[in-house]
Amino acid sequence: MPWCPACDRFLSPPTVRADGTCPTCGRPVEAGRDLDRPRPAETEDEETGPIPFHLKALGVALVVYLGWRFVQGVGWVIQHL
Repeated sequence: MPWCPACDRFLSPPTVRADGTCPTCGRPVEAGRDLDRPRPAETEDEETGPIPFHLKALGVALVVYLGWRFVQGVGWVIQHL
């Protein structure tokens, strides 16, 4: 975690300027372990695996449930007109 001794606070890695200075006071910050790690935009694209079965089943259940609630809503509207 980057630390600015002049401001006496920790900084989040994206807020540190590209030259390694504090965005508030402009003085150099003490680099933490997070600054040495490449940012997600710089890393190579990793292949993702297939969608898990339980997530597919959850999606199907959600579609069925919302479809049934829509049918009930249409029936309620027709009944109350």
